[in-house]
Amino acid sequence: MKLIFDCRYIRMDHHDGISRFSAELFKALATRVPLIALIHSKEQLALLPEKTEYIIGNDPTNPIAEVLLPLKLNKAGATHVFSPMQTMGSMGRKYKLVLTLHDLIYYKHPVAPSFLPLHVRVAWRLYHLSYWPVRLLLNRADSVVTVSKTSRAHILNKRLTTKDVHVIYNAPETTAVAIRTTDTSSPENRRRLVYMGSFMPYKNVECLVAGMRLLPEFELVLLSKISEQRRVQLTELAGVSASRIIFRNGVSDAEYAQELSNAFALVSASKDEGFGIPLVEAMRQGCPIVVSDIEIFREVAANAASYFDPASSKDFAERVRGLQSLEAWRTASSRSIARHSAFSWNASAEELLAVLEAL
Repeated sequence: MKLIFDCRYIRMDHHDGISRFSAELFKALATRVPLIALIHSKEQLALLPEKTEYIIGNDPTNPIAEVLLPLKLNKAGATHVFSPMQTMGSMGRKYKLVLTLHDLIYYKHPVAPSFLPLHVRVAWRLYHLSYWPVRLLLNRADSVVTVSKTSRAHILNKRLTTKDVHVIYNAPETTAVAIRTTDTSSPENRRRLVYMGSFMPYKNVECLVAGMRLLPEFELVLLSKISEQRRVQLTELAGVSASRIIFRNGVSDAEYAQELSNAFALVSASKDEGFGIPLVEAMRQGCPIVVSDIEIFREVAANAASYFDPASSKDFAERVRGLQSLEAWRTASSRSIARHSAFSWNASAEELLAVLEAL
């Protein structure tokens, strides 16, 4: 097997979901089988193992060059190619191809990431108006990968492909260090509820902010970058509890780990998610989780979370209060640590390797 792994989505500034998925899965798979990285910039090699063999291809946002990409991979002698996206060019290929569709969330919320060029954002919006483009792309592959059983069920329900669909779980970054405080016996000294995520409407941060009126002894720490307009909106909604809403406007990985290690709980009121990496990151730190009762969160957190109705800030507050006793908080923390072990890049690499070898 001469396997080429598409690493062109690795970002050099800060990982997004697909960038992290690419870099971490590549590193884990590289310990098991010889790999060739397909990159579009040598800078991407900095996030891959030393002495990684590579091929320089096109920027994946260039549609014309993407169509011609299979000719380059054929010439390189590829027998198998894996991409962490579904948009890789495939016409004329002479190799086995595995494509990835992480989730269907952008069909419900089709706003493109702001860092993408304008023409790409326009194409993104048009692409997500219908399911037929993704059906065409996926059915040109030999096999399809997704990151959760929930997404797999959605893909099958929408009949997006006739190919086999395999689950390769996400996991936290391997470079992140768990910082578990030794003082796990004093939840009453922890007064910070931590939120990590964007402020898009479907994230439903308003529910958390409104719920703080019913939790006067707690602070809500919003870690992600936020626009001034959005900050003002949430501050006005908070009303009398505004002084207990803390906007960090972006944190480093080390600061994030420290926030989780000292938090009373990680919280999210999201109405929809593709996976829920912050939940796994919190579980790694032994941090209890209080999240909205949606299908993907149930799959990721299982019994490690307390679930609430995302339409009810009162229900959110009650679930937080349900962890205030020493026994309840300790149990939640222990369940988080235990559940974290279900998500490992090594296990995901083994699953992917099995898919490739079966082809």
